[in-house]
Amino acid sequence: MSKKSRLITIIAVLAVCFAFLWPTISWYALTPKEEQALALSSLEKIKDYSGAKAAADVETFIQTIKNAPSTLLTKDQAWLRKQAEKNLELAGKPVEKQMTLADAVSSFDSKAELSDFIEGIYRKRILKIKDAYKNSVKLGLDLSGGMNVIVKADLDAVLANQAGQNVDELTLKSDAMAQAVETLTSRIDRFGLSSPTIRQQGEDHIYIELPGSAEADQINSIIQGRGILNFRLTDEEATQKFQEYYFQNMTNTFDSKGNLIDPTIIPEDCEVMGLYTTDEYGLDQRQGYLVVKKEIILDGKHVKSADIGTEEFSSRPQVSFTLDSEGAEIFGTFTTNNVGKYLCIVSDDKIKSNARINGPITGGSVAITGFGIQEAQNLKKVLQTAWLDVPLSVESQQVIGASLGDLAINQGIMAIFVGLAAIMVFMLIWYHGAGINACVAQVLNLYIMFSILSAFNLTITLPTIAGMILTIGMAVDANVIIFERIKEERRLGKDRASSINAGFNNAFWAIMDSNITTFIAAIFMSQLGSGAVQGFAVSLAIGVVSTVFTALFVSRLMFDFQTEVIGKKNISIGWGIK
Repeated sequence: MSKKSRLITIIAVLAVCFAFLWPTISWYALTPKEEQALALSSLEKIKDYSGAKAAADVETFIQTIKNAPSTLLTKDQAWLRKQAEKNLELAGKPVEKQMTLADAVSSFDSKAELSDFIEGIYRKRILKIKDAYKNSVKLGLDLSGGMNVIVKADLDAVLANQAGQNVDELTLKSDAMAQAVETLTSRIDRFGLSSPTIRQQGEDHIYIELPGSAEADQINSIIQGRGILNFRLTDEEATQKFQEYYFQNMTNTFDSKGNLIDPTIIPEDCEVMGLYTTDEYGLDQRQGYLVVKKEIILDGKHVKSADIGTEEFSSRPQVSFTLDSEGAEIFGTFTTNNVGKYLCIVSDDKIKSNARINGPITGGSVAITGFGIQEAQNLKKVLQTAWLDVPLSVESQQVIGASLGDLAINQGIMAIFVGLAAIMVFMLIWYHGAGINACVAQVLNLYIMFSILSAFNLTITLPTIAGMILTIGMAVDANVIIFERIKEERRLGKDRASSINAGFNNAFWAIMDSNITTFIAAIFMSQLGSGAVQGFAVSLAIGVVSTVFTALFVSRLMFDFQTEVIGKKNISIGWGIK
């Protein structure tokens, strides 16, 4: 490879590594602690915070306008001016060069519209920070403290529910595990447990890390709770009467637990439930209340599959689902007897859809329309939850104190820097000027390792730090082999350029052989091991790759630069060698 190609390769690798590392830098170095705490909270808390801040800002704007109507927008309010300009252009009104706060506020149709816009600004900023955390290097529980839980999914029960059906068992298990992971993620976030790590482990296990403190009993109830999906008939007459009553008695219709204070306002065979859609945060947002029959028409266990399609003529989204033979018969009879009425889909005591029965639905294939693509996707997930309801049980729990994490972090960082410093000092003393090349390669080696950890969203644990420390010690071996070969060539009387070229060429396969065997061992450990062994193996494998790159590319380029650009004739590479 030519020197120019080597330089371009190094620059490209370092630039890509910086892009990988940027989320980690952004999170740990550029994000204030209070914003980190907010981003790590649940979506519910982020929503409450954004709404409260938006409401406070609107009131501040209104008060400012009352006190000083001619107040101009500041540079920090450029985001408000930009939206106000769009509003004025859509309304066909002129845009002033110097816009006042009053002009900007009046460009919105209502106070609610302004509040929603400001809330969106806060929401995007916080969720952007949250995404930066997701893409950054994270600290394991042994460093940050918290709880880890291993959950077992009963896939045999899933297969038993599909007995007699013509299904692919592998596909069914894969879909069931994916749905179980998604359901757990939704439940844990909804209960306010911050930044969980949830991933499938093996065929039928799910690994969960919960940073910070958490109640074990609460975690168990969240994990083992199973969603209930069913179909019920909506009582339209009772719903209308209830809504009239509710609007007149909004403060004393429900008690603190959400129960009706006066149950006589609805028929005895009915109950009140909220109608929900998904908002911009991905959370359930109540749109209102419906009165539904207590009698369950069809249980969710009869739903066998669900998918999203489009209507034939209007091309609007529609959710299609298939029932088993028993469910098809029940549903066919019910819809035949209730044409023109409304049927709702209830999940976890929340109404997810309320659709009109336009005609008898027989054969077990059902299509629901009347919503956008996002609502269609959410409804599909709801139906799949019933179809792939997986019994979960907690197999093990481990609570780790945060004080251990602080001590471990300090010791790990100290070990890395002490080891790095000791190696650098040795290389500078023993190899003189060439030792500087080795020191630069070592620093870039750590830089590349952290970048790769960030790129793959890997977690730093104590075994990971151990692998990095071992890599620091091993990385210098490649430089030692190269330097010693250069010294041999120099003793034979060759010039600087020839000695460097021969030294790298002769050392190449010795370096590759040792690192390839180490890499193979690390790969096998990462695949066959788990927990601490796996973390150590992954960091070791990454370190092997970065070591080879820095030794053969970075160090070689520095030698060539000194030879061809600076014009050095001698080599400072050890005692008695010039």
